Amino acid sequence: MQRKVKNAPGEYYHIYNRGMQKQPIFVTDGDRLRFLFLILSFQSKKTIPNVSRTMKQLVQSRALNIPKEFMENIIKNRSVELVSFCLMPNHFHLQLKELEEGGITNYMHRVLTAYTNYFNIKYKKSGHLFQGPYKSVWTVDDLQLIHTSAYIHKNPSELVGWKENYEQYPWSSLLDYLQGNRFGGLLVRDVILDRYKKDEAMSYKEYVETSTAKEEEPL
Repeated sequence: MQRKVKNAPGEYYHIYNRGMQKQPIFVTDGDRLRFLFLILSFQSKKTIPNVSRTMKQLVQSRALNIPKEFMENIIKNRSVELVSFCLMPNHFHLQLKELEEGGITNYMHRVLTAYTNYFNIKYKKSGHLFQGPYKSVWTVDDLQLIHTSAYIHKNPSELVGWKENYEQYPWSSLLDYLQGNRFGGLLVRDVILDRYKKDEAMSYKEYVETSTAKEEEPL
């Protein structure tokens, strides 16, 4: 599940992967909530005992309600920062900053292993869920950082029923960029929004709408 890419602390990366033979990796909103919980909570290096029970305690009205103390503990001990994300039916995109050596590698190993185990048990399957190692693309400069964010956030426009209102897609962090941040310090928006403010000609929403950023390797 790991890609042999040398990540470096302080650098940003676009991480993505898809299901085997392009099969769905999310069947229900419960699956998406599980993956969302993992990418948020596993930013911390500390092990979370009984993930299923912990997640159930935090889910209210089909949304994650993360207590301040739980959130602060993750932030205090994290080895990566989550900048943006999008969960699509058969693939996902993450934008991450590595905070310490091996942070992204360990983080992705934990997330994908935990989610694959959950998925296989729930749907009585075995073996690999994802199609090979995850892809990791280093962000060269600020322009690529912003373009990657726009590309990730525009993904839902490809889905039936979401083309015209993809900014409301609940499984993307664009909702958190344009409205209130649902996840507080667990989603680090400022690295994008602060850089974008240098260009006052248009809003971030307008930038995403007009963006033609392409993916490095088609899914």
